[in-house]
Amino acid sequence: MRDTGQGKDTGALRPPEQSSVTRQMVEFVLTLVAAFAIAIALRTYVVETYEVPTGSMLPTIQLGDHLLANKVVYRLRQPERGDIVVFDDPTHSVPTLIKRVIAVGGQTVDVRDGRVWVNGRALVEPYTHGERSIDPGILKLPLRIPAGDAWMMGDNRVSSEDSRYFGPVPISTVRGEAFFIYWPFSRFGPLH
Repeated sequence: MRDTGQGKDTGALRPPEQSSVTRQMVEFVLTLVAAFAIAIALRTYVVETYEVPTGSMLPTIQLGDHLLANKVVYRLRQPERGDIVVFDDPTHSVPTLIKRVIAVGGQTVDVRDGRVWVNGRALVEPYTHGERSIDPGILKLPLRIPAGDAWMMGDNRVSSEDSRYFGPVPISTVRGEAFFIYWPFSRFGPLH
């Protein structure tokens, strides 16, 4: 008896059925929803984007730079001197500010002789490119930073409203550490 192949699956393609098209549409929508949820979760808990609206961090960060801030790092450790951080504006003039951590809780900060002093020692600050810190601000210095706070200053010392004007900042208001410039492309790369 010879096998004619009738009644067997020959592997031939058939036109898609209506249920197959519906299944593909559902899969597409679910993929979009999942991608959107992952993007929201990353932005909420891992990395946030920011645009720099002022020149207070010149020349390190330029006016209009777009950067990424790591939101996880300060769940693992406290901010340290030299970190560039994004934090809630204590004056509520704008939502967030970006500055450099100069001193942390328990340290004493002072501005004199055109330099910033922490615990009685003048800081070496190559990121100011020799610009002197001649403006001590409106606070009475020297000042001991309370536990749980940090002293923030812009790298552009003559054009930065920072802790010299609004005082130490609670670490709880720090949103993340700025670590990468992604726009403009000519400045693409890590922050140092």
